Amino acid sequence: MMTLTKQQAPVAAKQAADERDTMQANLLDLDGSFGKRLLAGTALTGVSKQRWEAASAALSALWDTFSTYSGVVDRAVGLAGGRLGPRELAEISQLLTGPSVEVVRAPGPRRDLGDSGRDQLTLATTRARMREPFQQVTEVVAAAETNWNATATSLDTAAQALAGVDALGDPVLASEVAAIAAELTRQRNALNTDPLGAQAAAADRLAERARTAGAQAARLAGVRDSSRQRIAALRTAIDAARAAYARADVAYQQACARIAAVTPIGVFADPTPRLAGLDPLLAAGNWPALAAALDDLERNTQAVLNKNLESERALVSLISQRDELRGLLDAYRAKAGRLGAAEDPGLARLYNQVRELLWTAPCDLRVAAAAVTSYQQAVLAIGAR
Repeated sequence: MMTLTKQQAPVAAKQAADERDTMQANLLDLDGSFGKRLLAGTALTGVSKQRWEAASAALSALWDTFSTYSGVVDRAVGLAGGRLGPRELAEISQLLTGPSVEVVRAPGPRRDLGDSGRDQLTLATTRARMREPFQQVTEVVAAAETNWNATATSLDTAAQALAGVDALGDPVLASEVAAIAAELTRQRNALNTDPLGAQAAAADRLAERARTAGAQAARLAGVRDSSRQRIAALRTAIDAARAAYARADVAYQQACARIAAVTPIGVFADPTPRLAGLDPLLAAGNWPALAAALDDLERNTQAVLNKNLESERALVSLISQRDELRGLLDAYRAKAGRLGAAEDPGLARLYNQVRELLWTAPCDLRVAAAAVTSYQQAVLAIGAR
């Protein structure tokens, strides 16, 4: 034990009081924390019950030790504020540096028959001994709070996503909504009674299920609200597909008269008869079936429209290709004239052959293109000479 002087005693007493006040503030923060109130204010189950029973006992013992510790500090501070004679200095020294705090050891087997189960500790040793249970309790409380917050946030998200969801006659969706609601209740109850055992990942998955169900319901509501407009748009699209087929048929007739081996455009795949099947679904409010039927018919109609437009473009392109070959032939004949070779017998004969191919109906584009290339190469060869 260290004997303090008159100058040291007040300083040491104040330091001890400051350390005590800091510890007291931390203990009060722990005692008033959300995690501690969460664990202490509920009939716990599972892992939370198991861990909190141990932590709660540690916290109770910690407060008991702190109260004894604080009483020693208060006695030292009181003495340091009065007359400091040898007797007072000796007592202050004993309180602040000697084994002045009597603490009860944790329950366990006694190694000696006369063991009282109590220890006499210095203030410093007592502080050190209190750190371990404080950390133990803090870890349990912090874990409970963190897990509760994370899980509760996901469950709130699930509840919000599920609020007001109307399955609109979809039995599969209705069953899923009911299952999500039941699981939401189960997980909330589990979270409230066992925050340490709650599974945040499971709550995340439930929130995702709720969002998916909400999105499905919103899509069905969208079908309900927009079905008449979509049916009208389908009629317009079918009319456009029919008109495109008519133009493609005209282009086909024109191409057949001018071009050899034109691929037939086939029969018009009219989606109109399928429109009639939408009316009973609309009248019955069968939104799931109507949604599927509308999606399928819209895809089909768009495919028919695209096919007819592509056929029209391809057929018109055949005639354009023939005209381009004619223009290319004339351009190279003019080039031959500039080279003074227009009357070359071989070149003239080749020109007449190519011209015959391009101006004879129906025109074989593959043969004509090869012939134009031959004429082009012949003119270029004369230019090179």
